[in-house]
Amino acid sequence: MISLPLVYTILALIAYTSSFWYLFMHLMSKRPANPWFIGIMSGLGLILHASVLYNDMLTPLGINYDVFNLMSFTSGLMLLLSMLYSTYRPVISLNLIGIPVAAFGLILGFCFSKSKQFIEQHSLGLDIHIILSLSAYAVLLMATIQAVLIWFQNRELKKKQKKRIWVNFLPAYQAMESLLFDMLITGFVLLTVALSFGFFTIDNFFAQHLAHKTAFSIVSWFVYGSLLIGHYKFGWRGQKAIRFTIIGFFLLAIGFIGSKFVLEMILHR
Repeated sequence: MISLPLVYTILALIAYTSSFWYLFMHLMSKRPANPWFIGIMSGLGLILHASVLYNDMLTPLGINYDVFNLMSFTSGLMLLLSMLYSTYRPVISLNLIGIPVAAFGLILGFCFSKSKQFIEQHSLGLDIHIILSLSAYAVLLMATIQAVLIWFQNRELKKKQKKRIWVNFLPAYQAMESLLFDMLITGFVLLTVALSFGFFTIDNFFAQHLAHKTAFSIVSWFVYGSLLIGHYKFGWRGQKAIRFTIIGFFLLAIGFIGSKFVLEMILHR
């Protein structure tokens, strides 16, 4: 008997694929794509994606924090934000990145997630902290990818190359840069709230081996905050914005991935 989550997964992939190919074919033929069709099909895929996640993550024992469930969650969130940003910025072509990422995350979550990956001493506040942290990481990862794309775009513009792959494929440079700071503001706010919840809900950072992760997260918060202040007060942009964005996410990654590596691979905890 075919399970309902499998049906939802297949239908979500069909919706994602339809939206991707419609957008891809219109961009290749340089015809304007209908944003309503892309929004409806991608939105339908996200609703089905969320239904699969709801079944896998929310259980009577709490939230199942399996790594593949978390990858599925973050990939879906990245597409959702990409769609929201494209409603008021002329960056609809960036959904060509967001849609495959969401589809790949959905497949990983459905095929490889395991049950009973719970936090032993969890609470509502801790669950909110974790979800907000994951959301902040997802948005700031998007901002980092955006910064790299802008770097490629800026490089082609400065060198005045005849074959401008990134300039021709991506939205206008000004729109890309404006979107970068939209992402940075969203990620910074989420990171701020996540850190605040962490301080109030986690009792002992050292006993839970979270001091390393927290320290790097706070330094990263200062990097992003400095960039945003510099942008709106002193007009920082371009290469400086790219460098700050990448350094900020590098610190976040060191804190998150480094902590898990030390605990699981070296200390076997």
